[in-house]
Amino acid sequence: MERKLRYGMIGGGPGAFIGGVHRAAVRLNDEAELVAGCFSYIEEERQQAGRELNIDPERNYTTFEEMAEAEGKREDKIDWVDIVTPNRFHYPAAKLFLEQGISVVCEKPLCFTVEEGEDLKKTAKEHGCLFCVTYTYTGHVMARQARAMVQKGQIGDIRMVMAEYPQDWLLDSLETITEDNKPWRADPKLSGRGACVADLGTHIENWVNYVTGLKIDKLCCNLDVFGKGGVLDNNVEVMVKYKGGATGMYWTSQVAIGFDNALKIRIFGEKGTIEFVQEENNYLRVSMRHEPPKIYSRGCGYLEEEAKKYVRVPCGHPEGLTEAFANIYKDFCAALRDKLDGKEVDEASYGYPTIDMGIEGVEFSNKCVDSSEAGCTWVTMEK
Repeated sequence: MERKLRYGMIGGGPGAFIGGVHRAAVRLNDEAELVAGCFSYIEEERQQAGRELNIDPERNYTTFEEMAEAEGKREDKIDWVDIVTPNRFHYPAAKLFLEQGISVVCEKPLCFTVEEGEDLKKTAKEHGCLFCVTYTYTGHVMARQARAMVQKGQIGDIRMVMAEYPQDWLLDSLETITEDNKPWRADPKLSGRGACVADLGTHIENWVNYVTGLKIDKLCCNLDVFGKGGVLDNNVEVMVKYKGGATGMYWTSQVAIGFDNALKIRIFGEKGTIEFVQEENNYLRVSMRHEPPKIYSRGCGYLEEEAKKYVRVPCGHPEGLTEAFANIYKDFCAALRDKLDGKEVDEASYGYPTIDMGIEGVEFSNKCVDSSEAGCTWVTMEK
C-alpha cells in the first residue's frame, strides 16, 4: 500500500485544544492526511474549520451521523475517524463509523458504561475494524522503556504502586460554577458519572496497566466535590488491590494549587523501583536494590530496543506531548496498513492502547463512583 492513509475528525473545531494536538501528531509521522470532518455543530465554526484545514466543502459535514453515512459510501472513504468530542458523543459516533467499516481512534474515556464499551468491541470485530483509545502518556518513549524493563523482570515482581495526578485548572471557576455555566467536564450529561476520576484517574489506571500488566481486583474510593457550585468530583483518592497481591494508592485533583499537569507514577518491585514524571518525560528514574539511583535519558543508546524505536530527536533535545500522541499514531497506522494489506492483525501487539484498555478504564471510573457513593467501601472489579 503506497498511498497515504486518509482520516476524518469529529470535534476539534476552533478553540478546541485537543483536536489540534491530534492533527499535529498525525502530521509528525507524515503517514496520513485529514480529508473530512464534522468539526462543530455551530455553522460558523464548522465553516471556519473547513477553510483553515483545507477540507473539501462536500466532506465538511454538519453532523457525525451525516458524515458516517456519506463516508461509508465513498470509494475513497476515510481509513479511520478521530473522535475528539465531549465524552457523551464517543459511543454513538464510534458505533456509526464502525458499522460503516471505518476504524476508530477515540479520546478517553471510551464511553459511559462497560456495556457500551463491550458493544463497540463487538461491532469493531463484526466489521473488521481497528480501535485505538488515546491514553496519551503511554506514547512517551520512557513509558515504553519502563514497560520493557518491567516485562523483562528487571525490577522483579511488583509490590506497590504510588501514583498522583494533580492539576489546578478548575480553581479560578470553582466558586462561580452553576448549572448554567459549568464546563462540560462538570456536566453529568456530557461527562458521565465522574469528572476528575474519568479525566485524570483513568490515565493513572491505564498507564499502570500498560507498563506493568497489573489488573485491579478491588478498590476503595473517595470522591470530593469542592466549591459551592460543584456537581461532579474534582478531587479523588483511591486505594487499590491488584490481582496477584500488589497494592496501590492513586490521587488525582483538579483543584491542587501550584500544579499544572503533574502526573507522577512510582512502581515498586522486589528488586528495584521505577519512577516516571510526565512533566519530565524525557527521563526515567530507576533505583535498584543496594545501588545508587540512575537517571535514564530518552534518546541514549542504552535504552531497550522497545523504547529506542520511538525516539525522534537525540538525547538532550526534549520531546513532549505531541510526540507521545505521534508514537501512538505510529503504532496505529502500522496496524491499519497491515490490515489494509490483508494481514492478520493482533492489535495488542502493536503498542497502542486498545479498546480493551478503554473498557477497563470505563469500569475503573464507574467502580470508583460506586465505591464513593456506597460510603467509600471496597468494590470488586468484574473483568
